[in-house]
Amino acid sequence: MKLEGVRVLDLSRFLPGPWVGLTMADHGAEVIKIESHEGEPTRRLGPPIEGFAAYFRNTQRGKKSLVLDLKSPEGKEIFLKLAKESDVIIDSFRPGVMDRLGLGYEAVRQIHPGIVFCSLSAFGQTGPLAQRPSHDLGAQALTGVLSLQANGGDPVLPTLPMADIALGSAAVIGILMALLRREKTGQGDWLDVSMVDTLFSWTPHILSRVVAEGRSPDLANERLHGGAAFYEVYRTQDDKHVVLSGAEMNFVESLLKALGRPDLIEVCRRPWGPAQEPAKAFLRETFATRTRDEWDRWLAQQGVCYAPVLALHEAWQQPVLRERGMIVKGEDGVENLGTPLHFRREPGQPSMRLAAHGADTEDILQWLGYDDGQRAALRQRKVT
Repeated sequence: MKLEGVRVLDLSRFLPGPWVGLTMADHGAEVIKIESHEGEPTRRLGPPIEGFAAYFRNTQRGKKSLVLDLKSPEGKEIFLKLAKESDVIIDSFRPGVMDRLGLGYEAVRQIHPGIVFCSLSAFGQTGPLAQRPSHDLGAQALTGVLSLQANGGDPVLPTLPMADIALGSAAVIGILMALLRREKTGQGDWLDVSMVDTLFSWTPHILSRVVAEGRSPDLANERLHGGAAFYEVYRTQDDKHVVLSGAEMNFVESLLKALGRPDLIEVCRRPWGPAQEPAKAFLRETFATRTRDEWDRWLAQQGVCYAPVLALHEAWQQPVLRERGMIVKGEDGVENLGTPLHFRREPGQPSMRLAAHGADTEDILQWLGYDDGQRAALRQRKVT
């Protein structure tokens, strides 16, 4: 696999950093999750399934678990020994915490110039907001992204933590860039990635009015937010929904001709917004005449961009997700998420192993050269 031989120390919690470690583990990296005595919070988020919460299963599988008190002198010594033998460190502490512990990038670089140190945060390691705590929702609010989900009303709580996902995705890219560059220079680097920076970088499709006119977009008149008849959600007869998800004219022509309304093709050439309302009104009336599944079967034959709107449990049951390895059954019989990266020559091999809290502590310490007596003393002093 692509990342065989790469060792990652993952000190992060919740979603962004653990997702980075998971992605690397799926493709061959050895990922050691360093946990406090309290343990990773997602171990306890949600009902346990065969002993592990689904959140934990799908962000922490395939990793080793090492319990370590990073505030103790012995814990710091163990961490630095591990860091010297590793390639990547991921942390999500508030900016400055690792430095105050004596375990930041500069400290590690002194003993291992090739280390790639990735620090994840809400607002970045520098700037006036660096010390402000936040999770995903705060970043969505501050970037203006949350306001885009209001569409004329009050902002609503997002169902997906987009800032977390953006942060993790950017971190993987940056880490792999640094590892690739290290092949030529022998030098690692410190990667500062924030939720606000990465999420804001995802907004080019909606910035036209902001840049050109200095105002926020009127969502009802924007192509991707309800202004286009062929990029919209429509209610069906059974109070479910389908979406049209492609406003290119070839899709418009195919569907409107099949529905007997070629006269509305020119309407869909008009600017987004009220000018396309005649086509939207027709489509609303039309989709209300059949059930979601009936439309699904019919639309599948029309060559248009569309999809039925599935509930999450319905989506989980789709055979295509198992055929493509996106849902994989573990040895305990529980299905988990797989990897979305499908290499032809060296495909990932997602491990379904789930480590109990501190399950690998003894083996890792022994590998570092700690004998039985030393390991027992560390346990007694609650260093491990």
